[in-house]
Amino acid sequence: MQNETGTPLTPTPPPEAADDASPDRQPDAPRRHRLFGLLVVIAVLAYASDQVSKAIALDRLGDGQSRSLIGDVISLKLIGNPGAALSLGAGNTWVMTIIAAVVLVAIAFVAKGLGSRTWAVALGALLGSALGNLTDRFVRPPGGGQGHVVDFIDYNGWFIGNVADIWIVAAAILIVLLALLGIGVDGRRDHGTRRRDG
Repeated sequence: MQNETGTPLTPTPPPEAADDASPDRQPDAPRRHRLFGLLVVIAVLAYASDQVSKAIALDRLGDGQSRSLIGDVISLKLIGNPGAALSLGAGNTWVMTIIAAVVLVAIAFVAKGLGSRTWAVALGALLGSALGNLTDRFVRPPGGGQGHVVDFIDYNGWFIGNVADIWIVAAAILIVLLALLGIGVDGRRDHGTRRRDG
């Protein structure tokens, strides 16, 4: 196509297409709101599944006996864990509480720039599971930020965890995959071009 002077005309890309290739483009507000909503839904699912499963474990496994779930590989045994996963930091319960609180603040800060559905799922899983274990720190004995986390899934005697730990592992796997693919929280690849991730 040419204009009246004979100069070829180059089609002008629509604004959204130009913005999509811009390394400085941030996710638009409606998209951020949708992704934040997804994050909240995943967080609620993670938190609810963790707390409900812990309540059932406290009700059914209070005798301290081990019950087989999947042969000798996975069994159910109720314990109170003062530390982190694998009972690490058992003598520093307050440190575990502070770390969990810092994680929550970090997630809230990072979520402000959400532009990726997969990141929303990963952060939601982390948020819900961190809240689940943090709740235990305040409502389980001895309480006051030093409560013992309810663990009851025994993995072949290697360690005992809970449903929140499963969510944490799933989130960690997603985050590693996103990092390997070079996809940032805002949905852009590390070379600056925008990737449509949902």
